[in-house]
Amino acid sequence: MSLPLHLMRHAVEVGFARLPGGEEPGWDWRTGPLASITYTDSETSVVCAHDSVPSGTKVQGPLVAFEIAGPLDFSTVGVLSGLLEPLAKQGISILALSTYDTDWILVDADRADEAMTIWKRDGNTAAPARLGGTTS
Repeated sequence: MSLPLHLMRHAVEVGFARLPGGEEPGWDWRTGPLASITYTDSETSVVCAHDSVPSGTKVQGPLVAFEIAGPLDFSTVGVLSGLLEPLAKQGISILALSTYDTDWILVDADRADEAMTIWKRDGNTAAPARLGGTTS
């Protein structure tokens, strides 16, 4: 993937919640800059605004959501590897998700500034997302 990529940092922090397999979230999970639900036989995973997750729910976060400016063509190769390898070298754990148009990288809120510094050092740009939506 040729550089630079532009990453948009969303202000609303997200959480990554786990429920038992087949269970539906009992809260409004369609909140935040990114909302996603994934079902497997053994678990239900929910990504939504961290503040929306009820107490007592198993959750990772708060996480900062970085959206790669898109849309990205399906034939584009190496987008995530180029962004994630430098983070891995610094011990920064992430969660990556994809939508039809782009990729998202979720970083622990305590390490989000460090991730931005690494991406910028590598020639990418990172900036706050516009309020009320994303940029393209």
